[in-house]
Amino acid sequence: MAARRTGIDAPRLLHAGAMTRQAAFSMTVETGGQGFVEITDEVRAGVRESGIAQGLATIFCRHTSASLAIQENADPDVTRDLVDALDRLAPRDAPYRHRSEGPDDMPAHLRAMLTGASLGLPVLDGALALGTWQGIYLVEHRDRPHRRDVVLVVQGA
Repeated sequence: MAARRTGIDAPRLLHAGAMTRQAAFSMTVETGGQGFVEITDEVRAGVRESGIAQGLATIFCRHTSASLAIQENADPDVTRDLVDALDRLAPRDAPYRHRSEGPDDMPAHLRAMLTGASLGLPVLDGALALGTWQGIYLVEHRDRPHRRDVVLVVQGA
C-alpha cells in the first residue's frame, strides 16, 4: 500500500529579516561506559538561554568513538536494545586491523560513523521542536567511562 500524501502546512513567516542572533555553548558529558546518556535537558537549557525564538540548534560531538542520536526517551529498554543492535552490527571480535587502543576502539569508530557526530533541530517559539517521546542522547561506544565534549550552536531570531 502506497503512503498517502497529505501535503505540507502553509509556511509561517517566522522572521522577515536576516538571522540576527547566534549563541554557542559547550558541555562536558560524563559517561559510565558503553550506553546512552540523555542530554535533552541540557540542550533545552542552552536553547532557552540563547533567547532565540525561531531558528536552528546544531549539536556536535567532538569525538570519533562517541556520537549523538535522537531516540525514544520513555522506555529505557529502547536504548538497551539499540546498544545490543550496535554490538551485532560492529562486534568487538571481528578481525579489525586497528587494535592499538583496545578491542572496543575500532567497533566504537564504526558505531559512531553509523549514528553520527551532529544533529540539527528546529527551534520554534523558543523551544526545541522535538516529538513527544524524543530525547537527545550522547552515545558512548567505548567500554570504560569517558568525558565527552559536546558543542551546541543556536542560530536564528
